[in-house]
Parts: sequence; C-alpha cells; structure tokens
Amino acid sequence: MDPAQLALDPAELHRLAECAKEPIRTPGSIQPHGTLFGVDLSGVISVASENASEWLGHRVGEIGNEELEYAVRTGRAIDPVRITWNDVVSDAIVHRADGLTLVEIEPLPEGDEYARTAVVGAIIRASRATSEAELREIVAADIREITGFDRVMIYQFHDDGHGEVVADERADDLDSYLGLHFPASDIPTQARALYISKIGRTIASTDPTGIPLLALADDPQTIDLSDAELRSVSPYHLQYMRNMGQASTFSLSIVENDRLTGMITCAHRSERRLPVLLRRALEVLAGQIALQLTSMHEINRLQHMVDVRSRRAALLAPLYASDDIHTALLGGVDTVLDLVPADGVLVRIGGTSRMKGEVPPLTAILRVIDRLAGAPFASECLRTDRPDIADLLPGVAGLLIVPLVETGDALVFFRGEVVHDISWLGDPSGGSRPDGLSPRTSFAAWKRTVRDRSDAWGTLIEETSELAHELEIALQRRAEARLAELAMRDALTGLYNRRYLVERLATRGPVGEGGKAMLFVDLDDFKMVNDTHGHDAGDAVILEVARRLVESSRGQDDVVRLGGDEFVVLLDGVVGEDVEQIAQRLVQSIALPISTNRGWVSITASCGVVVADPGSPRGGLLEAADAAMYRAKHAGRNRVSH
Repeated sequence: MDPAQLALDPAELHRLAECAKEPIRTPGSIQPHGTLFGVDLSGVISVASENASEWLGHRVGEIGNEELEYAVRTGRAIDPVRITWNDVVSDAIVHRADGLTLVEIEPLPEGDEYARTAVVGAIIRASRATSEAELREIVAADIREITGFDRVMIYQFHDDGHGEVVADERADDLDSYLGLHFPASDIPTQARALYISKIGRTIASTDPTGIPLLALADDPQTIDLSDAELRSVSPYHLQYMRNMGQASTFSLSIVENDRLTGMITCAHRSERRLPVLLRRALEVLAGQIALQLTSMHEINRLQHMVDVRSRRAALLAPLYASDDIHTALLGGVDTVLDLVPADGVLVRIGGTSRMKGEVPPLTAILRVIDRLAGAPFASECLRTDRPDIADLLPGVAGLLIVPLVETGDALVFFRGEVVHDISWLGDPSGGSRPDGLSPRTSFAAWKRTVRDRSDAWGTLIEETSELAHELEIALQRRAEARLAELAMRDALTGLYNRRYLVERLATRGPVGEGGKAMLFVDLDDFKMVNDTHGHDAGDAVILEVARRLVESSRGQDDVVRLGGDEFVVLLDGVVGEDVEQIAQRLVQSIALPISTNRGWVSITASCGVVVADPGSPRGGLLEAADAAMYRAKHAGRNRVSH
C-alpha cells in the first residue's frame, strides 16, 4: 500500500479520529507497579492511588515516613528522592500538576542501578558519528547493551505521519524489522504531542489492570498525568504490544525544533523495568541524539542551499548577455534540469515555449496550465491527486508547475513513474485486524508495490519557486539593461550616440596608462547627397559609412554617431599604436563609392585626430578633435589633421 494513499484511507482516518478521543493524559489510573499521592497546598493528600487509599484525606506527616515528607518538600529540585516505602527501597518522583504536588513511588528494580554510568560512554561515541545512519547504529547498539532489552528500534517519521524502522538491534532469535514501515495510527497524533513534552515513557507490563486513582473532591479522571512516570496505558496500545510479543517497553522521543521526528523503543518479551536514574540518563542521550540530528540536517541544508544558489547564479548569469533566453536555460552545459532534476521540462517565456527531455505534447501542457488558471501546482501522484490532469498527460506521474508572476508564463517539470516496493510492519489495512479499531494481529513483513508515483519533489518545490523569482528578476533587469542600452544607441545605425560619449568622457581621473585617442569624422558636403538623391539615399550612405568605420577600426574601439553626418571613434590603449594610420584607413574607406537605391554615390570625409598621453586630463578631448577636424576641412577636405 502506498503511504500517501494509506494517509487518506477512510479506515485509517477513522482509527486516528477514535484514538484522539482516548483520555491518554487523564486516564484516572496508574500502572500497577507503583503508588501515587496528590498533595494539595495545605499538605493534605487529596488524591491517592487505590493501593494507598488509607491515607486519602490525611496530612503527609501522618504517614510517619520522614523520607516521603522530605521528598514532598524537595522532590521537585531533587529527581528522584530515594526513600523506603512499605519496607522496599523505592524512588519518589515529584512534579506539579493541576495545583497538586504529585508524588510517584516506584520500587527500585534489582540490578541496572549504576548502568547509567555507561550512558556517558554512549554519548561520547554518539558524538563522533559523522552520518545519521552511523549515529543510529551506535545508539541502538549502546542502548540495548546498557538496558538489556531484547530489541531496540529507532523510528523515523515521514512527513505524511507514517513511520519507518531505521535501526534495529535485537536478540538473535528475533526477526529483523529494519526498513519496515508502519501507519500513523500506530502512534496517533495526541500520543505524539505527549511524547514531545515528556521524552521518556515506561510501560512496565502489558497487564491491562491499572490501579485507579481516588480523590476527595475532584473527579480523578480529570487529573493531568501527562508528565507522570506511572500514567496508565491505552488498552489498544497494550493489546498492540501483546500482539507484537512485547511484555514491557521503554521509549525515548527524538524531538527536533519542537517536532517529533523519531523515537527509540526498547522492547522486552518479559516484564522489565529500568530505574529512574538510568531512564533520566537515557533521556539525556536522547537529547544529545536530537541535537546531533538537528545539526546534521542543518549543515546538510545549508550546504545544499549554497550549492543550489551557486548553480542557479551560474545558470542565470548568461541571460543578461543572451539574445535567446530559452537556449540559455536549456542549451548550455548546465541547464534548468540540472537544478531541478526531472525527466522533462517546458520553459514558457514571453508566450514562447521550448521543451527539453521527455515531455507531453505542447497542446496538452497548455491545457493543463489553463485548467490550473496559472496557479502553482505540485504532485507526485497525478492519478490520485488530479485524475483529470493525469488523463491529459499520459505517462506523467509527477508534475511541478511554477508560474512566472503576471506574465502567463511558467516553468513546468515532468517526472515519470518510479515503481518501488515498500514493506510494512504487518498489513496496515484491515486485513489483520479483528475489527476496524483493533491493533494488527500480525507484524510479519507485508510487501506491496507502489505505482503511479514519481520521486518526491521535496525541497525542489521551494527551490523551483526561488528559481522562478530570480528568473523574473533577471528578465526584468535584462529588459532594463536593454532599454538603457537603447538610450545609448543611435536609432538609425545602432552605433553608440552622443549621450554614451559624454558619459565615457565624464569618467573621473586622468587618462590611463594605455593612453587615449579620439578621431572626429565629418562627411564632406553631405547635404548635397540629401538634396540630390533624397533622404533615403542619405540614410543608406550614413549606414554604409557607419559599417565601414566599424570595419576599419580595431575591435576594442568605440564608434559613435554624434548626429547628422558627424562620427567619433574613441581609441583606448593607443601607446605604441599608429593612430595616424588608423585615421587614414577610415578616411580612405569612406571615399570608396557607395551603392544606394538612387545609384552610386561618392563622398569624402575630414578627420580630426587628438591623442591624450597617459596621465593627461580627459576634459576637452571632444572640442580639440572637433577643431582638428575643421583644420582638415580648411586644408582641402578628404584628409586627416591633428
């Protein structure tokens, strides 16, 4: 059975709903191996377990047990207090609840009293683990050795609530449960909430006979035993334990960031209790494990986040210089599929769609986007989540759609079915239950094949949303850069314009060590071209002159059209260059006949040259080049002048 389907199964939901009705915090009874007193503010015992009912209504001092009186006074600070009760060495555990001082008395089990010292070594060994798997193996083995239980399992809870056995240390004659899954109803929601507030939980016996609480006034079934060590157990859970062949258990919660992410369960085939001090030490170990797991998860998350951001930046960087956005995202060495692993992707930008990998027909994809009304969407099992969409996209099991805001565009990722087997700790459905609410009677491995499901998207949903957001920013900045670039360009020729030149020359500081030169080119008698051949021919001449200036200049030079028939060529790094030769080449190339729709046109140009040595001021270059150009005109035109 698919865990996701089980989470929605009506019978499973009914079991969870019924479990939620159980008064597990206020059962009104305790486990039979201990005794409980509830002492009010006046020192009167107003609540008592039935095995100490003779003291109900008496003051604690009347019992005549000085150790117990000391425990009542100091037990909240000293946990536990060693006392003698009914001639048996016992531990008194004290806490406050519902305005009462609750005193729980547990007879000290034989042996294991100082096994808690071995927990220090277990904590040290656990601290050296470098992976989750290694940590779990070390902890499960150490706890079994320390406690002597037949089996120690570590559970991990999945996001949908069901669990998985991720470590299993056991006696040789027991079957392995490693890798087996179990439904969420095995540990219902209200029980998980209780396990967050109380890390350790002992069930000393599966004997269903609990000891009722008695009270002077209040209903004993209203007394909150959430933090009590002796709180009695749900009959469903006791039956569950008996069905598993367990006579006693001790459980530890793994709580990460106030969330129950796993549990450690020690189970024994005969009754077995651990002393309070050992349980407290093991609770410290459980806290250590939770901290290490939290740190491992956070380190992995941060490393993954840094890697994703780095690869995302590398993918989006070429967009600013590319004229083909789709190719930049889909055609490079690294593509969008390297960031979001999938079998195929559709990138729809500016109303244009391009696809890569295994994808359905475009018309079907666009129908899906339209059906979802541009909303984001993620599914790992379309056949279950949206059968109508699954019909439109045959062969697609997983679908992830992230829209681009207010554009109607989107990133759409597709994944095919990944068939895999999942083994359950017994049939989680009704197959091995006497009735719908009963625990399973069999815990033999129950294997089923999961179909119609892709790999989980997991954190990719958020990462793809971030990719879409950064893509939108890149496209917006690219558009802004293009507008800014257009503002610096001449509309006819595409060359840089006067605004660009002014900003270049406004750069602060002297000319760099490479030197700088400016060539001011003005066409001779260009007005005659317009008057004789028309403005269309004049534009053709300007375009051809622009082309020849670019062709005759060096690759690193900037060619600028100031306006009309005036051009400037700005040369950087001219030390050792023959600027005169470059200027002559420009003038000679312009003098060659130019073809227009009105026939051939011949025109010449005058060129003024200014060279600025390294360290000289930048100001005045344009004016000086303009003056040199006029000297060339006065000297006869079609020439170069300095």
